[in-house]
Amino acid sequence: MTGNLFVDEPHDMRVFEKLALRRGFTSVAGVDEAGRGALAGPVVAAAVILPWEGDFGAVNDSKKLTPELRERLYDVIMDQAIAVGIGVGDHQLIDRINILQATLKAMESAVLDLAVPADYLLVDGISHPPVSIPCRAIKKGDSASVSIASASIIAKVTRDRMMVRFGQEYPAYGFHIHKGYGSPLHLAAIAEHGPCHIHRKTFRGVREHVRGEG
Repeated sequence: MTGNLFVDEPHDMRVFEKLALRRGFTSVAGVDEAGRGALAGPVVAAAVILPWEGDFGAVNDSKKLTPELRERLYDVIMDQAIAVGIGVGDHQLIDRINILQATLKAMESAVLDLAVPADYLLVDGISHPPVSIPCRAIKKGDSASVSIASASIIAKVTRDRMMVRFGQEYPAYGFHIHKGYGSPLHLAAIAEHGPCHIHRKTFRGVREHVRGEG
């Protein structure tokens, strides 16, 4: 079914939103996260309800955009969106309940944070957040839905800004450069200094260097 839709409308980033509208839903939110694969810092989720009018033609999966374009589109989305919600799962939650469950909790928080309630969710990936709102999970949804792509931009920029601030607090790790992901620079810093407070102690690349615990 999805394949046929994209044959009919190969460049339409609103195809899933239109399907929801045809089913009678009127407040469709895209939901995505940033930071799931990082070794430090939170996972951040965003939920975005866009208007039908407005120029969102440059919106795409945040990973495909330059940092400068992400920042510009962040401002456009925040200015024009009907509602934007943010949810955060910190390093402690991730270590306690695992990254998948922390991601879904952050998504739930983002949806509940919307000033205008959503009646339908388009969620990037294969799992639904634990909400009673009807959902559709879409693999690689941030490249298929403008609402999900917008959420990916909001989540990514929000988290990157958080990691820059963490970089000021923990300057030995270079968080402002790699944003907590497992770059050679980051791995070398963990090996030299050990994990800091915001590292995910259960993650490979970090847990091997936890000292004085267990």
